[in-house]
Amino acid sequence: MSFSSAAARRLAPLAAAGIGGAAWIGTNVTEGETSTACDASGSAPPPPAPTLTGQLDEVLRRLKAIEAGIGITVPPPPAALSAKSSGGDDPKPYGIDVVLGAQWGDEGKGKLVDILSQRYDVCCRVAGGSNAGHTIVDPSGRKFKLHLVPSGILNPLATCVIGNGVVIHLPSFLTEIDGLTDAGVTDTEKRIRISDRAHLVFDFHMDVDGDLESARGNNKLGTTRKGIGPAYASKISRNGVRVGDLAYNFDEFERRFRALVKQHTDSHPGLTVDVEAELVRYKAMSGRIAAMVDDTIRFTNAEFDAGRRILVEGANAAMLDIDFGTYPYVTSSNPSVGSVLTGLGVSPRKLRSIYGTVKAYSTRVGEGPFPTELDDAIGEGLRSRGGEFGTTTNRPRRCGWLDVPQMKYSTLINGYTGLNLTKLDVLTGMDAICIGVKYLHNGKPVDTMPACLRTMQDMVVEYETLPGWTEDISKARSFEDLPENAKRYVLRVQELMGVPVRWIGVGPNRMDVIDRGMAWDLSETEGH
Repeated sequence: MSFSSAAARRLAPLAAAGIGGAAWIGTNVTEGETSTACDASGSAPPPPAPTLTGQLDEVLRRLKAIEAGIGITVPPPPAALSAKSSGGDDPKPYGIDVVLGAQWGDEGKGKLVDILSQRYDVCCRVAGGSNAGHTIVDPSGRKFKLHLVPSGILNPLATCVIGNGVVIHLPSFLTEIDGLTDAGVTDTEKRIRISDRAHLVFDFHMDVDGDLESARGNNKLGTTRKGIGPAYASKISRNGVRVGDLAYNFDEFERRFRALVKQHTDSHPGLTVDVEAELVRYKAMSGRIAAMVDDTIRFTNAEFDAGRRILVEGANAAMLDIDFGTYPYVTSSNPSVGSVLTGLGVSPRKLRSIYGTVKAYSTRVGEGPFPTELDDAIGEGLRSRGGEFGTTTNRPRRCGWLDVPQMKYSTLINGYTGLNLTKLDVLTGMDAICIGVKYLHNGKPVDTMPACLRTMQDMVVEYETLPGWTEDISKARSFEDLPENAKRYVLRVQELMGVPVRWIGVGPNRMDVIDRGMAWDLSETEGH
């Protein structure tokens, strides 16, 4: 069932009573003006017809006004119900909640995880490696750039798990931990558990990654050159080295390391590895690493059984998924919801809420198809205002309008129960804002995300144009605080995607977020 139908069902009694505009419910809703060429530089178009969710919000507003006018005092709901509907509420203690990237990465997942992790007991990474980058700004203004350590590390009471699906470069990992300690984050090593089944990334994996990318010339993929792909290749080839090899038996680690190096030097002429120096290096760090290593499958499931609150932080994003993304311009793992099961070792029955993080516009770093890309002054303005430069590589991100067909595809795969709409503030000051609403190929609608890159390259995007706003929204802390046109934009996005927008990012700092509460989560409203 879509969010719109669920919302209408919840408000059906109001419609039956004919209260304050409820007669709108069930009528056809007209979309805004559409075109295949979006010009946001001119004057703003007239506002589109009210969306269904906007009409429902108006019903509630009028109902509250009627109640206030006739002196009705509505008693507070029971505690069990109010916990579901109030912003900033604690999650239910039972179930695994997941935060995923819904576009091409860099959507702002880490910020939401940082906020949520203050109320969770366990925070987990399940896929990818140091190619992921999450930037968090704490209440004091300190900026943290995290690559391997889960963002929940900033909660002093949370345990952070690096699951078996992650590939980990230990020198970078220890450098990241040392930086957190120097910044005043306490007990980092005591609060991290690394899966003994996680595979290791070595420096020679990075060398191979860089050489392969350079050899592609004009056909480069845009890899971060962090060795992630070659490390996963070692894993799939069944000659990789795991964290447990280093932690439990150094002789076994040495044997497997030497064999892995030989395989790489045989396959890549010119690659040199100082094996003896590397063995000394890893021997020196083995004790420190061993203190953090655990059977995280057993640990995570035991925490679940004990009623602990567990949060999973996705890395990268749906459109970079090795199976579902714009192959071959993808990452080497599965950043979609399936990686939670395979990269953490939990049953799908233990998942509860799945939150998709989506920017109010679109960005992509590196190569590959990008249907709504703006290679003009508007795109440059989004990049400048949004600070769109990669956390891991500092590469400038490509910018474009929000792409609804892409988001529907992402939702189809991941089953989002709520959306985290980030960087709405970056759109402030624009006269008009466009949303990509349909793909066309040879004049015919495309009803899915094509696997063929040639088809994607030849597609035309049909846009819908909405009026912009000029008001500063950085201090908004409730949906009602937003300017009318900003509300219209959020509601239209929500309507087009069929998933409720729970969080709205209005600025770069941790507190610059509107939380509309768990009533805007399909796992609550539809009993998931």
